[in-house]
Amino acid sequence: MILRAVEQGGGAPVALLHGLFGQGANFGTLARRLAARARVIALDLRNHGHSPHAAAMSYKAMAEDVLETLRERAALPCALLGHSMGGKVAMMATLEAPGAVHGLLVADIAPVRYPPAFTAATTAIAAAMTALPLAPSLTRAEADAALAAVASAEVRGLLLQNLCLGAHPHWRIGLPAIAAALPTLLDWPVVEAAPYAGPALFVAGARSDLLREEYRPAIRALFPAARFLTLKDAGHWLHADQPEAFASVAEGFLTSLSDGRSG
Repeated sequence: MILRAVEQGGGAPVALLHGLFGQGANFGTLARRLAARARVIALDLRNHGHSPHAAAMSYKAMAEDVLETLRERAALPCALLGHSMGGKVAMMATLEAPGAVHGLLVADIAPVRYPPAFTAATTAIAAAMTALPLAPSLTRAEADAALAAVASAEVRGLLLQNLCLGAHPHWRIGLPAIAAALPTLLDWPVVEAAPYAGPALFVAGARSDLLREEYRPAIRALFPAARFLTLKDAGHWLHADQPEAFASVAEGFLTSLSDGRSG
């Protein structure tokens, strides 16, 4: 599947992969900053943003989308930067095609199955989005109020970017496919590929518990050169909570790749 992509800048390519219910535009500020030194390609993953919809939502399928799209754009090898679900897609793409990736930056996610509390919250959001009455009279304020019980104001803002209002309100994203695939998306598959020996940086938000120290053995089993960094005063949406700090980390990582260092 060829994904929707927005490019800016020039130089060595870096692809940005967003999280669940997001889109490439979520990286607007980061993309503009990195474009001063790199060819930045922000992708909408399948069933997200303006990319095509499909029933399959495995990480392998999504990784193949990313590689196919970048290959068509003559943007391989490249660096991959992924947040949350996009981080898992980036990890899978790196493991599937290590020669196509010369550096991996993963933001606040690990290659593990997450505990019930996290999966229940995400499932509740998907259920509330699915249950939203999409009547012609629907307003953004009404939609926001309907989601208030399951999502913070910050997350609701992200979710409602996917809602198209008017005479025929609808979700732009492939919500049925996403909802059906949540057990897969909140898990991590058994990977038979060899570990990726290249540079890998895992960045956690200090106020998030999705990239815990206890997950490091699982990460290093797949990415033996992995390094770890924590951003202060940042939660799961670390690139939104600390945009300057996260951009500086990403810039430093890209510089280390161009210098031939491990990060």
